[in-house]
Amino acid sequence: MTRASIRPIGITSISILALMAASPAVAQEGDLPGEFLGTILLGQSKREILTDTAVPETIINEEEIQDRQAGTVAELIDSVPGVSLVNGASPSGSGISIRGYGANSVYGTDNKVLIQIDGADSTGEEIYRIGNQLFTDPMLYKQVNVIRGTVGTFEYGSGIIGGVVQLETKDASDFTGGEIGFRLNQTFEGYSNGNGFVTSTIGAWQPTEDLEFLFNYTYRNQSDMTDGAGDTIPGSSADLPSWLAKGKYTFGQDRDQSLTLVLNNTETQELDVPYDTFYTVDFGNVNRTVKKQMTGLRYRYSPIGNDLVDLDVNLTYTDEQIDSSYVWGSYPGNPQFIRDLLDADSHYRTTRLVAKNTSYFSTGAVSHQLRAGVELSNTKRNDFRAGPGGTDQRFAVFAVDEMQIGNLTLTPAVRYEYQNLKGTDVVAPGHTDPYNGQYTNSGPMGGISAFYQFNNGFAVFGSAAYTQGLPPIDDLDNPEYADTAEQSRTYEAGFSYTGGDIFGDGDAVRFKVNAYQTLLWDISTYTTSTVFDLAEVQTEGVEIEGSYVLANGFYTDLNINVPNGTEYDERGNETPWRGRAPQSARLTLGKRIGDTWDLSWELVGAKGLTDRYDDRTPGFGISNVRATWKPQDGGLLEGTQVRFGVENLFDRDFRTALSTLNAPGRNVKLTVSKLF
Repeated sequence: MTRASIRPIGITSISILALMAASPAVAQEGDLPGEFLGTILLGQSKREILTDTAVPETIINEEEIQDRQAGTVAELIDSVPGVSLVNGASPSGSGISIRGYGANSVYGTDNKVLIQIDGADSTGEEIYRIGNQLFTDPMLYKQVNVIRGTVGTFEYGSGIIGGVVQLETKDASDFTGGEIGFRLNQTFEGYSNGNGFVTSTIGAWQPTEDLEFLFNYTYRNQSDMTDGAGDTIPGSSADLPSWLAKGKYTFGQDRDQSLTLVLNNTETQELDVPYDTFYTVDFGNVNRTVKKQMTGLRYRYSPIGNDLVDLDVNLTYTDEQIDSSYVWGSYPGNPQFIRDLLDADSHYRTTRLVAKNTSYFSTGAVSHQLRAGVELSNTKRNDFRAGPGGTDQRFAVFAVDEMQIGNLTLTPAVRYEYQNLKGTDVVAPGHTDPYNGQYTNSGPMGGISAFYQFNNGFAVFGSAAYTQGLPPIDDLDNPEYADTAEQSRTYEAGFSYTGGDIFGDGDAVRFKVNAYQTLLWDISTYTTSTVFDLAEVQTEGVEIEGSYVLANGFYTDLNINVPNGTEYDERGNETPWRGRAPQSARLTLGKRIGDTWDLSWELVGAKGLTDRYDDRTPGFGISNVRATWKPQDGGLLEGTQVRFGVENLFDRDFRTALSTLNAPGRNVKLTVSKLF
C-alpha cells in the first residue's frame, strides 16, 4: 500500500467577522444584532480555557451544563472547538463527532471517540444506522471533560483518534456541602419546540460526616420538534426516564480512603418508528426499546504524607439492550434480509477494571507526576441476526509521566494492549459459515508532548502520538478485518497566552491556538458506502479558544474550528473526507451583574461545505440568548435558580453539514430549580 504524501497544514485563514458576513442567514438579520446589543444586558465568561497544558482539553462544569439547557448529552459539548454533532437534537439518532471521527450517517460510532460515564465505557459497537446509543439525560451530570485527539488518551483506551468524552455524575456532597443532613433539589424545565417537559428530583442525605447518599430521578418528554421552516424533524420525539443512585463511604486514618457505589439507569421506548435513526434509507419501521444500566464500584486511597501512593481502583459493569421488532407491512414485499435487520435484538455486557496509581517524586532537577496502571475488560455481545456475536477480552498496561524541568514540561505516555476476540457458532442469515473465528491482536502505542511556559504569559507546545485501533466484535464477519489493527499518528503544535491588566485594570485575556494533523491507515471501518476500500485518511485543522473578561463583568468568548480532511482509496482516488466538518465559529458576549444575574448572547456560524458527492450544505448563522437569575437576598427564594433561554432566536432554517436532518427552529426554554 502506497502511503499518501503528508501535505503541510495549509488551511485558509478564517475570521469571525468574515465567516458571519458570508452567511446568508446572518445577512438577513440586517441591523438586528446592533439593536439587540443595545437592549439586552450581556453575561459572563462561560468557561475557563486550559492554557497550561499541551493536551487539547476542555472542561464543562455544572454551571455551564445547567446554563446550556441541553436536551441531549451531545448538545452539552457542541460549543467545544473540534466537536460537531450529527442530528444533535434527536435523542435516538444523535451522535458526537470530534475532529471528523465518531458518529456518521451509517453508524452511531466508529470506535475512534471514547465515551465514558463515571469511568464506564459507553458501548462502542458499530450498530448499523442507529445513533451513538447515549440515551442518558444531561441533568444527571455535574462535569463533562472533552479531550480532542490522541495525545491525552493513553490512560483511557486505544484507537482513540477523535478524542474522549468523560461524564461525571453528581454527588450528594455537591448539595449538602459536606454537612450532616438532608437536602432536596427539584428542577422543572419546559420548552416550546416539541412541547418539551423535564422534571428532575435529587435527594441528598448525609447521615454522618463519612457517609453520603444521592438519588436522582429525571423524566424528559417531548413531541417531534420542527425546523425553522416549520417542518417536522423526524425522530426528535423522546420519552426518557433516567435514574441515578450513588453512595460514598469515607474511612481510614485521616479519612484517606473511600468507597463509592453508583447505579445509573436510562431507558427509552419508540413505537412504529423508522429503523434508520438517520432517516436516509427506508428499511421499514420497528418497535424499539433501549435499556442501559451502568454499575460502578470505586476505591480511592490517598494517604496523607505519602506522595508515592494515590490509588484509584474502578470496577464498572455496563448492560445495554436494544430490542427491535419489525412492524409488519411497513416495508413493501417484506424481504427476509430486511426482517433479519429489523428483528435483530442486540445485548452488550461490558465489565471493566482499571487500577491506577499516581506518584509524585523528584529525580534531581526533574519533578514527576507518574500515573501508571492496568486495565482489564470483557465485552460480550449476544448472537445477532444481522451480524456476529462474540466476546472481546482485553488487557492493557499504561504509564504517563508528567516531568517538570523548570519552565518545561515533558510528558511521555505509553500503552500496551492485548486482545482476544472470539466469535460464536451461529450462522447468520445469508451466510454459509458461522462467525466462530478467534483472533488475537496486540501492540504498543504512545506519544510525547512538550509544553514550555515563558515568563511573560506566553507558552508554546507540541506533541506526537501513535495509536492502534483493535477490531471490535462487529469485525468478526470479516477475517481480514478481525486480524488487523487500524493505525494512526497525530502531530500537534500551538501556543497559548494568559495575562491580566492588558487594556485596563482587572481585565484578563486567555487564548489557545492548536494545529493538528492526523493520518489513519490499515482501515477497516469505512466500507459500507465505499466502492473501493479506503487506503488512508488524512485530517488536519486549527482550533482556537479565546476569552476576554473585564473587571465590571463584561466578557467575550470565542471558539473557532477550521478543519479539513481527505480520503484516499486503494486505487489512488482522492476525495474530501466524509467526516469533515465545516469551518465554524462561536462568539459569546455577556455580563454578570453581581452574583444575581448572568446574561449572554451567543452567535454561532458555519461556512458552507461541499461533500465528496458534490452535495453542498449551505452556511448558516444563528443567535442564542440566555439569562440566569439567582436571588441572593435569602428568605423563601434562597437556593432558587431561574434560567431562560431562546435557541435559534430568529427561527432560521438550517442543517449542520454532518447531519441528515434539519436543526430545530426557535426554541424558548424556561428552567426553575430550588434547593430545599
